[in-house]
Amino acid sequence: MAHILVIDDEKSIRNTLKEILEYEKFTVDLAENGIEGIELFEKNEYDVVLSDIKMPEMDGIEVLEKILNSGKDVQVIMISGHGNIETAVEAIKKGAYDYIEKPLDLNRMLITIRNA
Repeated sequence: MAHILVIDDEKSIRNTLKEILEYEKFTVDLAENGIEGIELFEKNEYDVVLSDIKMPEMDGIEVLEKILNSGKDVQVIMISGHGNIETAVEAIKKGAYDYIEKPLDLNRMLITIRNA
């Protein structure tokens, strides 16, 4: 199964996603901010990265750019509770596979991950 990196500054979101994704037989690593996420990303191979857009220190768009510039074959799905159409369009234009708003529709998220 796929190896997934979840980057989100909200602990409850990270833990919920980990529980759901592991139940679905994915391997999951967690990062609480963009800097920690990039460090994990550089040390491991991931199939999918789920990254929040609004985070302290390094936002999700910057994380997206660093991941895409790495040359690794990975799909990035952006998640945000502060979503607006401009942010979604910016993320997709920069190379995100998809954009999902919080509260997360778990069925849609799982379908998106499997399709990525």
